[in-house]
Amino acid sequence: MSSPLEPPLATPLDTALGSAPDKPRASRWSALVVLSAAMLMTILDGSIVTVAMPAIQRDLGFSPAGLSWTVNAYLIAFGGLLLLAGRLGDLIGRKAMFLAGNVVFTAASLLAGAATTPGLLIAARFLQGAGSAMASAVVLGILVTLFTDPAERAKAIGVFSFTGAAGASIGQVLGGVLTDALSWHWIFFINLPIGVATVLLAIRVLPADRGAGLSAGADVLGAALVTGGLMLGIYTVVKVEEHGWTAPHTLGLGALSVALLAAFTVRQARARTPLMPLRILRSRNVVGANLVQVLTLSAMFAFQIIVALFMQEVLAYSALGMGLAMLPAAVAIGGVSLFVSARLNTRFGERAVLLVGLVLLAGAMVKLTVVPVDADYVTDLLPVMLLIASGGLVLPALASLGMSDAKPDDAGLVSGLFNTTQQVGMAVGVAVLSTLAAARTGEELASGVTEPAALTAGYHVAFTVAAALLAAAFAVALIVLRKRSR
Repeated sequence: MSSPLEPPLATPLDTALGSAPDKPRASRWSALVVLSAAMLMTILDGSIVTVAMPAIQRDLGFSPAGLSWTVNAYLIAFGGLLLLAGRLGDLIGRKAMFLAGNVVFTAASLLAGAATTPGLLIAARFLQGAGSAMASAVVLGILVTLFTDPAERAKAIGVFSFTGAAGASIGQVLGGVLTDALSWHWIFFINLPIGVATVLLAIRVLPADRGAGLSAGADVLGAALVTGGLMLGIYTVVKVEEHGWTAPHTLGLGALSVALLAAFTVRQARARTPLMPLRILRSRNVVGANLVQVLTLSAMFAFQIIVALFMQEVLAYSALGMGLAMLPAAVAIGGVSLFVSARLNTRFGERAVLLVGLVLLAGAMVKLTVVPVDADYVTDLLPVMLLIASGGLVLPALASLGMSDAKPDDAGLVSGLFNTTQQVGMAVGVAVLSTLAAARTGEELASGVTEPAALTAGYHVAFTVAAALLAAAFAVALIVLRKRSR
């Protein structure tokens, strides 16, 4: 029996989106290039900013607390608007939403690059997050309606996942180069030619779609509840490190966020035209893949950020040196995503490949729990970088499972949901692992050990928790997920 995402016959929506069997193969792959270029731009922007933050602080006079809002403003807008943007894409047309998102992101990048005050930069970053959410929310929805053949879809998702790894790696290296050679302004200006080219090409190569119409799901109250709940929840999480988990600020805002999301769920069960039809949560693969993604990306923060901090704060790597040191991991993840994952997913199924990948990722985290304070890159860190290549197995498999069982009219919504849980996982990982690492480091410093040793002990705690999160992700995948029928 075919999956709902793999219809044996073309539907009217498939034809409108250009996913019918007679759609030229070259046109589909050209569309994939455009979609991947847009994602490369947004992912590159996320990693490039972190490298340039010290220069931004010196130039614009940010306070240490204020500087964090160059990241937080983006995350709150991005994570808070993904679900709404995904559903609106289904209603007004995914191509229209994708184009609008790229226009907003490109214009906001110009504003950010020209910023002369902290307030202006933070506002521009919020707009960047909104534009990124509008474009990102519908990308997987467009992709799965273009590629209905299982083998072709596996290859397309592999290429898309490769883009993510490439964007993160290029951002770390390019951020150091642009900041040192020119100025931090150019980390935003670099988006302008990419954004303009993406919009012009998308107009030409992405198939037109009309959408179901706002009358099919114009739930204004539901939109307000879910957007407010997600934004408030992400804000609460990113401020945990400042206020603490048990502070009235954290508990109060967290409870309000949960209440808003609960009210949204009740609203969706009763609304005549719900923003998020609850039928999408009946699929074990959709729910399971999203839960596994939250756990996995929470754990992967330990590698993406804490390993970078370890190399800079303990091993005294420069920002550029750290970016180059992380390059093998990105190349390995990208290579596996591009050349290996599609074949394995087609041959053995996404569930089996995901389980193997999670075991390998957990092995990398376990090795990092004993990394010494005087670690040697070749013997202590490079093997971890290569083990992390298993992320190239995990991410495409999760994307396929997370988009499975979505009906054509809901593809944008399910895509938005998948991207939302991705952001939630990253935000939770930042809050939990960094807080635990900082607490252990403080205990070690109080006992009189050196700062490098104290930092390393804190990072060991974070890596241990990350390994436990990946074990939990493995258990969920094993129990909840089911092999998809072909």
